[in-house]
Amino acid sequence: MRVLLQRVSEAAVRVDGEIVGEIGHGLLALVCAVDGDGEAEAEKLAAKTAKLRIFEDEAGKMNRSVADVGGGVLVVSQFTLAADTRKGNRPSFIAAAAPEIANPLVEHFGRTLEAVGLPVAKGRFAADMKVSLINDGPITIWLDSAA
Repeated sequence: MRVLLQRVSEAAVRVDGEIVGEIGHGLLALVCAVDGDGEAEAEKLAAKTAKLRIFEDEAGKMNRSVADVGGGVLVVSQFTLAADTRKGNRPSFIAAAAPEIANPLVEHFGRTLEAVGLPVAKGRFAADMKVSLINDGPITIWLDSAA
């Protein structure tokens, strides 16, 4: 599983012009399930997301988690994080998990965050989503369960 985290001041997802998920201060989590992933990988990266200390403390050091600062998480499925660009100019997404596997894993990732008390908003799986955000920092962190 792969997760691209962006620390945000705010973020929202729109589908057909309607807001389907939004948060204020917190994390935008772009989530991709890859072949071979299961609930264990979703839980591992959700735990890392919840505990990752990338928010500033009173001394200006990145020493606080999203929970510590009372932030939320906007979870958006993004199969393109599985892109293989080693050959040619057209990315291959063959490593991405099939939708019937990916959707439940992305949902499980979000439920795992909720289970530790984080407010979670979500995009809509397989929809043409328009994601807007104000990146705070900018801080962008790549997580991979295989690493």
